[in-house]
Amino acid sequence: MEKKHRPNKFGSFTSRTSETASSPRSPYSPLKVNQRSESDTLPTLEEDELHDHDIGQVSEDIDRFTDALSAVDDKSDPPEVPDIVETFSRILDSRIAKYNSGESTTKFGKMTEEDLLFIEAARRISKLTNAFGEFPSSSTTMSSHNRTSMVLQRAMTFMEDEFRALLEDSRSSDSSSKNLKPYSSFNNKQEGSDRCAIPETESTGDHDEFPAYPPEVLTKMNRIAAAMVSAGYETECCQVYTIARRNAFQEQLKKLEYEKLNIEDVQRMQWEPLEGEVARWIRLVKYCSAVLFPGERSLAESVFSDSSLLSKSIFSNIARAVAIQLLDFAEAVAMTKRSAEKLFKFLDMHETLRDLIPAISESRCSEEWEKEMASEISATLDRIGAAAMNIFCDLENSIKNDVARTPVPGGAIHPLTRYVMNYLKYACEYKDTLEQIFQQNSKSEGEKNIQSDQATSSPFSAQLLVVMDLLDENLEAKSKLYKDISLRNIFLMNNGRYILQKVKGSPEIHKGMGDNWCRRRSTVVRQYHKNYQRETCGRLLQCLSLEGGLLVNGKVCKQMVKERFKNFGVTFDEIHKAQSTWVVSDEQLVSELRVSITGLVIPAYRSFLGRFKQHLDNGRQSEKYIKYQPEDIETLIEGLFEGNPLSMGRRR
Repeated sequence: MEKKHRPNKFGSFTSRTSETASSPRSPYSPLKVNQRSESDTLPTLEEDELHDHDIGQVSEDIDRFTDALSAVDDKSDPPEVPDIVETFSRILDSRIAKYNSGESTTKFGKMTEEDLLFIEAARRISKLTNAFGEFPSSSTTMSSHNRTSMVLQRAMTFMEDEFRALLEDSRSSDSSSKNLKPYSSFNNKQEGSDRCAIPETESTGDHDEFPAYPPEVLTKMNRIAAAMVSAGYETECCQVYTIARRNAFQEQLKKLEYEKLNIEDVQRMQWEPLEGEVARWIRLVKYCSAVLFPGERSLAESVFSDSSLLSKSIFSNIARAVAIQLLDFAEAVAMTKRSAEKLFKFLDMHETLRDLIPAISESRCSEEWEKEMASEISATLDRIGAAAMNIFCDLENSIKNDVARTPVPGGAIHPLTRYVMNYLKYACEYKDTLEQIFQQNSKSEGEKNIQSDQATSSPFSAQLLVVMDLLDENLEAKSKLYKDISLRNIFLMNNGRYILQKVKGSPEIHKGMGDNWCRRRSTVVRQYHKNYQRETCGRLLQCLSLEGGLLVNGKVCKQMVKERFKNFGVTFDEIHKAQSTWVVSDEQLVSELRVSITGLVIPAYRSFLGRFKQHLDNGRQSEKYIKYQPEDIETLIEGLFEGNPLSMGRRR
């Protein structure tokens, strides 16, 4: 019979045109599902005949038959299966064969209308297969059920492969990490800071590019995932997705130069290389919080948009594997041998993990997973926090064990003072974190009786006071190494002033110590100054005293005048020679000392000179006993506390 109308061929897989009244009807009439068109045997369709079928009409007929099949109440009496089922199965088979053979003009994954129609066809045969499955295995529909099941299996296998290919091959080169500055040296610290510098991305604009799938590929993956899940292939679909995305995450870790280390590896590492690993870890956790986890969550929501529970579950599994890997490293580091230099890195890790908890809570995952991860992170935080607190408290032992047998030359600031105060300065940059750690790990009341300025001292502030008290005791003991009492007071004044300046220069330490402590410390330093004045200037003023036989029966004893002038010159020479080598690091303190000496000695000497110089013979005798004029003494006083340039330099 001559055909007046030829439907659009299946080769394009895109036609959904409806036939007009003048068009010949389909070989299968959708209105009579129990009737076959020609005979009771399924016709053998050649390839050309497949092309003659309008895919749009065939799809509509399949939908009608599937609905009719589902509507049958008596499952023991199934309807006859029309030829269109075999036709539709062969059409789908043919399309899969073309895809697999590479003969298709368009490659699957390019987001063409033909590909979308194929996915819709797969969903149709899935529904049809499920409808057949409701009938007994002994029914007449069994052979058709087997046929559609085989086609469905092939379609799902093909879609699984394509889903995997889209996940693995359709990602553009990940620019989300290309602008990350490679880690160079963890020990490159900025001047005046001991906190590790964490390399950041050059631009936050790249964050939205992870994962870097084109929009059309996301749409394709969404359609495939929906088709596989609805067809009962949820497990296979999720497995393919999870494996691909876990591999993608590992690629990101490699780009960030992060290498997975087990506990044994970490325990064997020296601290210097381990510092570098900690820096990479911190960088990675921050990047996961800001970029990788949000990007991965958005991807799962896009691909599995039909099921929020499924997208949450998949993202949770992927993120959990990475999070556990990161937590394992942190715990391994926390188990390493304690040492003072590790404190700041431990605190960096603590802060990084603490900031990870909000990122987890904002991930829109299942409540159970969020609670589990928050619990895991909190447990790791506790271990790192406890290790950091123990390291900080070890400062007590460091101070107690620093026993010196020789004094620091010139009464300069002791290295222990510099070390402790700089340590506290850098530690207090983490004051809020340390407050939190000490609060959580504080010892029972009464174990330490600490007097604090504040009515309610925090455990960390109390520990600061303990350290300061121990440092004071240690310096007091070290001052006893100086036989010269003036030098002893210079030593205590130097160190006391340095401590006070460090506390006042750091708002964090100042807040921890309190204003009352600073006022008391200032009073103590002033007392050291007074003690020095009394000891040094007292020796000179004693030479200028009117007592001790200077006046006999109201008359001046010339011999005693000569001795007094001579003793003053000798004493001043001794003081100048000794104290010119002493070290006072603080310029203001140097000025205060010189001004105070000048203010006490010069007026007294000028008065003594004016009153008793006349009792010496003019000329050579006067020059013999009066070595210095007041102006000479003022000039020499300005040379005190300069230190010995050959053995020590002034350190700030």
